[in-house]
Amino acid sequence: FFLGMIWLYGQTHTLLFFDHGHGLLETDVLASLAGITTIGGLTVSAAAALLLLVGAMGKSGQVPLHTWLPDAMEGPTPVSALIHAATMVAAGVFLVARAHPLFMNSGITGLPLTATAWIGGITALYAACVALGQNDIKRILAYSTVSQLGFMMVALGTGGVAAAMFHLIAHAFFKALLFLSAGSVIHGCHDEQDIRRMGGLARTMPKTFFAYAIGMMALAGFPFFFSGFWSKEAVLHQAEIWPGGHGPFLLAATAALLTAFYMTRQALLVFFGKPRSPGVSHPHESPPVMLVPLFVLAAGAVLLALVGTPAWPWFEEWITGESAVFNIGVLAKPEALKLIGLSLALVTVGVSASWLVYRNPSSDSRVPDRLENQLGGVWTFLGDGMRFDATYDKFIIAPLAALARGVDAIERQGFVPLMALAEGLIKRVGRWTGSADEKGLNDGFNQVCSGLQGSADSASACQSGRPQAYLRAIGLGTSVLLILYFWLIA
Repeated sequence: FFLGMIWLYGQTHTLLFFDHGHGLLETDVLASLAGITTIGGLTVSAAAALLLLVGAMGKSGQVPLHTWLPDAMEGPTPVSALIHAATMVAAGVFLVARAHPLFMNSGITGLPLTATAWIGGITALYAACVALGQNDIKRILAYSTVSQLGFMMVALGTGGVAAAMFHLIAHAFFKALLFLSAGSVIHGCHDEQDIRRMGGLARTMPKTFFAYAIGMMALAGFPFFFSGFWSKEAVLHQAEIWPGGHGPFLLAATAALLTAFYMTRQALLVFFGKPRSPGVSHPHESPPVMLVPLFVLAAGAVLLALVGTPAWPWFEEWITGESAVFNIGVLAKPEALKLIGLSLALVTVGVSASWLVYRNPSSDSRVPDRLENQLGGVWTFLGDGMRFDATYDKFIIAPLAALARGVDAIERQGFVPLMALAEGLIKRVGRWTGSADEKGLNDGFNQVCSGLQGSADSASACQSGRPQAYLRAIGLGTSVLLILYFWLIA
């Protein structure tokens, strides 16, 4: 992602989308980026878009950069509701939507949008499959978030910016509703999160069940009265008419069917049947401070459907800047009826299949899941998230950890002793040079100075400052000179 930003800045000298004709998304700049070819024949706009897509994949939990997102739901439920529904995980989707002209610069079937559509479809189906094998009430919703983000990427990759944004906003309401409903269930069940140990909560927590049911039906795509139905239908419609192929459409359609299945499974195991553990045998309804937000979000999950139907596509028209006109006749058109019928069929098959499997859940929480009995190792594989974490641990984390341990061993057993040896040698040389300096230079210099000091003292003794001494010296000297003179003459 950062490389893409640097590349774009290097070509345009700006990171603004619009900058008085010089922004990244303005016509002349896009044309210039499309005219420069890089490695593999990609244009600069296509290469930069792919780099930005990698960042969006990590931010919005797309396969294979999704493993952090299910783990993030370990935090408090209100935080999970905020993160998994509308804020952090949506940033990558919003980036692709905001920079869509850059992705479109290579064409509707160009590599950036094709990669986006296929990655989204694979993510949607993968996460829906993994959600089937989860037993933690919040972890099921976390993987459903990954799946729904995949739906948004499918819409963006097939050219449906309005469909993606509508699904993003609808998802913000019903997913926040589901997470907070799950928090209410956990609170009422004394911190129990395993759906295999729950049961019968519809009778003891009817208000929470009512709110949860609205969120569940919106996510599963129950027809007509829920925003999730129309937003998912818009995504499927966009994928179905995409000229790049039917692969993303088939992946998304299968994911929609599985969504209805695993959400019905969750609802049946949590709210129907009998309690399957002592901690859930005496649940209690949550206080109003927890229930009021549920009802507000439930209203949004329903009312938002009014502005996203094909009969009154107010949201799409608002995105495109056109005027919305109410036309109920649009729903009678063959293409609309076909997609509505498909959505109905997917929901019906998913809910019915789940009902047949889980309509009479066992009263013993120790009994394996009914799908577990049928699928065996496949169920375990799904429960482990298709072993993405284990694969990363084995092929990335473990080799890097081994490399780090090797470097540490080299440092401790090789580099550190070598440095200690060098330190010892330097200390010995320092002591020798210090001794030579002290005994040679310093002592010799001191002796010379002492000799000079003695000579100076002797010379200064002659300068006593007493006239009598000076006269005696003069007389003595004169006498000596006279004696020598007469002795030499004689």
